[in-house]
Amino acid sequence: MALFKQKAVWIGLLAVFIVLAVFGVAMMGSVLGAKPKDLPVALVVQDQAVSLPNGKSLNVGAMAQEKLLANKELPIAWHLVSTEAEAKQGLDQEEYYGAFVLPADLSSGVASLMSDNPKPATVRILANEGMSVQASTAVKQILGQIALGISSELSKQVLHMVSQNSDVKVIPVGMAGALLAPFQVQEQTVHPIGTNNASGNAPGMLTQIMWIGSLVVSLILMFASQKALASGGRRFGVLLTQAVTGLVFVVLASGFLVWMSKTWYGMSLVDASGTWIALMLGGAAFFLLQSALLSWIGMPAMPILVLLMFFSLPVVNIAPEFLPQTTHDWLYEWTPFRFVAGELRHSMYFADASISSSSNITVLWYIAAASLVVKLVSSFRKVKVRTVEVSHTETA
Repeated sequence: MALFKQKAVWIGLLAVFIVLAVFGVAMMGSVLGAKPKDLPVALVVQDQAVSLPNGKSLNVGAMAQEKLLANKELPIAWHLVSTEAEAKQGLDQEEYYGAFVLPADLSSGVASLMSDNPKPATVRILANEGMSVQASTAVKQILGQIALGISSELSKQVLHMVSQNSDVKVIPVGMAGALLAPFQVQEQTVHPIGTNNASGNAPGMLTQIMWIGSLVVSLILMFASQKALASGGRRFGVLLTQAVTGLVFVVLASGFLVWMSKTWYGMSLVDASGTWIALMLGGAAFFLLQSALLSWIGMPAMPILVLLMFFSLPVVNIAPEFLPQTTHDWLYEWTPFRFVAGELRHSMYFADASISSSSNITVLWYIAAASLVVKLVSSFRKVKVRTVEVSHTETA
């Protein structure tokens, strides 16, 4: 019973609940309940209207477009584009998670179902896997269901028209089979993630490893700098040397990480050199940010840096359209992790098709430059120097 009289026991119990609550919010609260909304998808309608034997006009593409744009329950934000080539360009530039292409011969293919020689058209579904496996998979499933719904509705309409045609007494086998599938559906994955990429989570994983590596460098150089200052080094010079040395370490560490990923684990990289540059710049921004906080606050900065990592990691591998609005606005928008992961995703999956918009790179340069300035400014602050008074007593 004496143990329970100790305040440390109850303080420790309270600390456990606080830690569980904080890390529970970090690891689960920001992502649980995530669901897609407003996923950008390109809609290509090239279909040309055709005249039916009864004198009416058939324009499947226009009908499908009208219904899709009017359906507000779909978690998709449609972007109308003129051609499939234009849609593919948007996929290359990481603007769309997928594309739904209604070809020019869609209506004529449906009309041919009422003949002895049906020629169904092919509707194409493109999924942009490199942009987000999670989002592209959702888009592929949604577009597949849309195509199935359109197909079912067309089958009913064509069957109704055939039944009203008095010239048709018996439906030929070929026509009957075609009525079950008024058009073909072809799925294609663009910018595949390749092999050994952690189901598309490799950019976030490499970002996490780089953050931890940069933090180790920051701590080692902080302790080394403290010893250099204690031995009489000038604070500005020590901090500047610390920054330069840390950047050299980051360059070497990022190169080793890319080499290790490819040679040890067989990770597929479209642009290995671009991945190294992205990791190098991200590591530099991480190191300077961490080092600036440590220069001003010291070891109390560690909980801030650790919590930043745990709060950021769950969101960098999730498409932003899946995140709760609060998480998106208050965490995803500003965490440095997402800029590094975003640039890595471009280098690893898109570098062969498009030039980076460089927005991620620009932000990382700003973070690195601002952190370096803040770090060096800390050399001009007043530092309390502990003095030890020694009393001399005379001995008789």
